[in-house]
Amino acid sequence: MSVFLVRSLPLSAPATATRPVPADLLPWAAAAWGRDAGVCTLAPVAGDASNRRYFRLAAGRASVIVLEAPPATEKNAAFISVLQLLAGQGVRVPALLAVELERGYLLLEDLGGQMLLPLLSADSVEAWYGRAGEVLLNLAQVAAEGRVPDYDRALLEEELSRLPMWFFDRLLALPASAQADDCVAEVKELLVATALAQPRGFVHRDFHSRNLMVLGGDELALIDFQDATFGPATYDLVSLLRDCYIRWPRQRVEAWALAHRDALVGRQLLPPVDDATFLRWFDLMGLQRHLKVLGTFARLYLRDGKQAYLQDLPLVVTYVEEVLQSRRESEPVLARFHDWWLRVVRPVIDSQAWMQPGREPS
Repeated sequence: MSVFLVRSLPLSAPATATRPVPADLLPWAAAAWGRDAGVCTLAPVAGDASNRRYFRLAAGRASVIVLEAPPATEKNAAFISVLQLLAGQGVRVPALLAVELERGYLLLEDLGGQMLLPLLSADSVEAWYGRAGEVLLNLAQVAAEGRVPDYDRALLEEELSRLPMWFFDRLLALPASAQADDCVAEVKELLVATALAQPRGFVHRDFHSRNLMVLGGDELALIDFQDATFGPATYDLVSLLRDCYIRWPRQRVEAWALAHRDALVGRQLLPPVDDATFLRWFDLMGLQRHLKVLGTFARLYLRDGKQAYLQDLPLVVTYVEEVLQSRRESEPVLARFHDWWLRVVRPVIDSQAWMQPGREPS
């Protein structure tokens, strides 16, 4: 089996490089942990795509994670609410040890630093995805309706609006045109309508190999769940199987997707649905996600200065083009978008430094 693994870099610079560490963070965290601040060390750990910053607070061989999440920009109440919702369902998440919402400080169990991503290989993927599939089945049983926001038309459309704004206009500097606007509008409507037509349930919204932590050899714990919604049944599945950081052959991905469909139906977590319908949901949901991600990663680079996300764009482009090519015969809207993409977008993509190994982005 061929495997494409994206070279992974830390997702952010050390925490102290962007803004000073609050003077009261260490004293607060040490006191909340029941330790003397004088014997504790506070060291930054890799961040994510948000303004949250993570630190490892250590005293001897013991450690916890300190999360500094500015209340003005971060969904701290949602983080706590979803954590409690998932823990109540038996999903392995970090334990919440202490919280100071006014300052945006949280003290969490230290799950270690072993992400699933580097453990995935042609030999190991079946076992690991089997375990990840069990996590997804557990998530499908979470009573999410009314407990998390709806993944509604407005949110789906907002996500897709990032593509023309940040990827086409600002990163690629494509000229404006009525044809481009029409193609994007058609695709947006198709993808939103298809997503809204699916059965609904708990959606993590970023269920992939960097947000699954490996504990005790083979147990998986889930992180970065604060953006959870009540939405399309295939969203988290395609996030895992068409992970933005690692790629597997299409035939294997489709077999995994249908096996998971069978497990959902067998546990009465999904109404019976035929292969063709489920794979259409899966493909178009993945296309919605990956078009959104093109815009999101471009925004993280251009607005937030997070250059590491540029290296992940080529694989996302590959996913987009794979679905456009495979679905163009059955989806006229995608055929028109694909023709425009090949004529207008792809030549500009090919000229970008991030598509050419060894060249540095300007």
